[in-house]
Amino acid sequence: MVWGCIVDGKKGPLVVLDYPGGKGGGMTSACYRDQVLDPVLKDFYHQVAHERGRALFQQDNALSHKSRATLSWLNENRITRFPHPASSPDLNPIEGVWHELKEIVRHSPHPPTSVGTLKKAVLSAWDTLSIDSINKYTQSMERRVESVLRARGGHTRF
Repeated sequence: MVWGCIVDGKKGPLVVLDYPGGKGGGMTSACYRDQVLDPVLKDFYHQVAHERGRALFQQDNALSHKSRATLSWLNENRITRFPHPASSPDLNPIEGVWHELKEIVRHSPHPPTSVGTLKKAVLSAWDTLSIDSINKYTQSMERRVESVLRARGGHTRF
């Protein structure tokens, strides 16, 4: 699994996550904090907030993202959250970026054949994503919200 962040006009870092393994070896709040929040998000978020006057952080509803420990960390580090509606990938601009990233890796002239080469391919694909590609998704948010409202929360073309 990977974690990445985008804002209009800027691509943030991409992190290839390591899982703890063992019973319930998914992404825990502590792993999320240690691999993403402390080393990556905090500085990127505050840099963007400083450059633009404010920033909002949106994440999906994964358990490690909405745990008490994570929400407390976000509050302590002055990270302003933007709520993510459940089951609404059309309202999350990074979903389109993930699709493009997968397509780049899928159509690579040298398809990954191991976890190690997959990690390298994903990081390389992230590096090749242009700011125009990012903006295509971030700048469509107003239209996306309007579309969801017109559909009364139902299916949209996004």
